[in-house]
Amino acid sequence: MRAALWLVALFAVAVAVALFAGNNQAVVTIFWPPHRVDLSLNLALLVLAGLFVLVHLALRALDAVFSLPLQARRWRAQQKERAMYAALMDALAHLMAGRFIRASRAAENALLQEKNLSQLASELGYDSGHSAQRAVQLRALAHLLVAESAQALQNRPLRELHLQQALENSQHRTVLETREGVQLRAARWALEDRDPTAALQWLAQLPVGVSRRTLALRLRLRAARLARLTSQALETARLLAKHRAFSEPAAQSIVRSLVLELLNGAHDPEQLQQAWLSLDDAERDMPELVVHAASRLMTLGGEPELARRWLLSVWEDVMLPRSESSDSLRIKFIGALEQGLDSIDAAWLSRIEAALQASPRDANLQYLAGMACLRRQLWGKAQQLLSHAVLALQDVTLSRKAWRALAELAQQRGEDVVAQRAFRQAADL
Repeated sequence: MRAALWLVALFAVAVAVALFAGNNQAVVTIFWPPHRVDLSLNLALLVLAGLFVLVHLALRALDAVFSLPLQARRWRAQQKERAMYAALMDALAHLMAGRFIRASRAAENALLQEKNLSQLASELGYDSGHSAQRAVQLRALAHLLVAESAQALQNRPLRELHLQQALENSQHRTVLETREGVQLRAARWALEDRDPTAALQWLAQLPVGVSRRTLALRLRLRAARLARLTSQALETARLLAKHRAFSEPAAQSIVRSLVLELLNGAHDPEQLQQAWLSLDDAERDMPELVVHAASRLMTLGGEPELARRWLLSVWEDVMLPRSESSDSLRIKFIGALEQGLDSIDAAWLSRIEAALQASPRDANLQYLAGMACLRRQLWGKAQQLLSHAVLALQDVTLSRKAWRALAELAQQRGEDVVAQRAFRQAADL
């Protein structure tokens, strides 16, 4: 359609020119004493148009001739710019391939090319896209590549030198993302040097939005764990789990290990209770953490009633039949509950008895019920339950305690031979 319109327009122009020039009888007279030149108007117009075109082409030719040196310098500047970017790409490729010395040399070559290009561009007033912002960003990245190579080669003085230069070249507000990347790299290098304090200092300099990115949180988690800052590490792990930086099983495992470390760091019952209250509801519902907290509380000499209150929340998940808890967790649960059996109330006794009735062949429950009866001075029932328990207990510690309890019961009945045999069994374990 466009070609048809152009054709119609061309025909219209041709018709207009034909109408104007075909019947044009005008004459142009040029007086050049002693001569007189008579020309038709059509020829005069053609001559003027030809002269205009000729003068225009002549001026263009002269401009091209006089601009050849400038064009040559610009061409050299473009070649230098291409060489600069090629050197930067070579540095990145060598760094990824593990050729750190070549990467450092290529990055330094890019810096040299950029310096020469900047001088040449300032002399020519030439800008082929190599603006001041791009120049600053390129210098920062080149210095960062040299520092990265130096870190891999364990050349810390060279790394620090180029790190500072990278920071200086990334202070402009237009290249803030480059500066953030340099700071994150510096934090990672500090972690590689086993210096968590320096890593945390680098991370503290980041803006709030950057510090909540997944990469920054991962670095903060590593630094906090390395510095034994368990509370900070736990908070960071929660954020990473919220951002789904880990798979759900991995996130639970990390959080569980940090909570265990936090609980183990308590040195008295008050600190342990504060640590326990600082946990999330989901964390306080984990049977492993509940059992460990109760066991730790009893070890520190805390109140047995508080420990039993914690254990009650996971009693059904750990001790009742059809429970998916491991035997080690059940044994740890029994150990934590056993330490406070002296003050156990009737509700707990009925709870233990009901569990034993639901699973009468469970050796762990038989042991727990037998020890509870022993503490309540129900000697006959305790002796019966413990005698059945020692035949099936898999845990060495519980078996040893059961044999010692049977030995003490035998001594109370005056059966020294039976007591010696039980003490021998406990010693063998």
